[in-house]
Amino acid sequence: MLGFFNKNNPAEEMKRAVAAYEKVLSLSSDSRDARSARMRMGLLCRAHLDKTFIAGAEQTAVWQEHAKLALVAGKPAPEPPVASKFQKIRAGESDIYAYLPEEYVVEAFALGARYQKMELTASKAIDAMQALANQISYYDLRLTEPFQVMAFLRDELAVQEPAPSTDEQDAQSPPDADPGASAR
Repeated sequence: MLGFFNKNNPAEEMKRAVAAYEKVLSLSSDSRDARSARMRMGLLCRAHLDKTFIAGAEQTAVWQEHAKLALVAGKPAPEPPVASKFQKIRAGESDIYAYLPEEYVVEAFALGARYQKMELTASKAIDAMQALANQISYYDLRLTEPFQVMAFLRDELAVQEPAPSTDEQDAQSPPDADPGASAR
């Protein structure tokens, strides 16, 4: 048969994603291979959480627009969007499915929606998402260091908050301070 007929269907790939997640969680060993598997799963979980947060924000924006149009037209609002337990993640040259349990994706999706609705500041969204990542890292994957989520928003905040210039730093030091005093 031709090669393209052998491609896996999404349902099979999703089953494998669930099995991989459950297998990593069931590892009782602390061998190098087990730690490596936990770290790889942590990277997938990080990507999943980030994409789920973004999906929550984007789908909420679309839903809000459709709800407004429905209200103006006198029609009932559409059903609000829901989170998916699966995300397609780019891994090298191919895409794979990553899985997270419903409790995690519902929370990450809701945080993205709340951020979109401006109910959460960027820093509070980052803190809440990091708390969720810490829970997965420490309790599910038993990692010694949690993976860090929301790098895209952290970077955006860093750009918005420039470091004080040297003029501002000089203005903050006491006027009677002798700069050479510490050198004596």
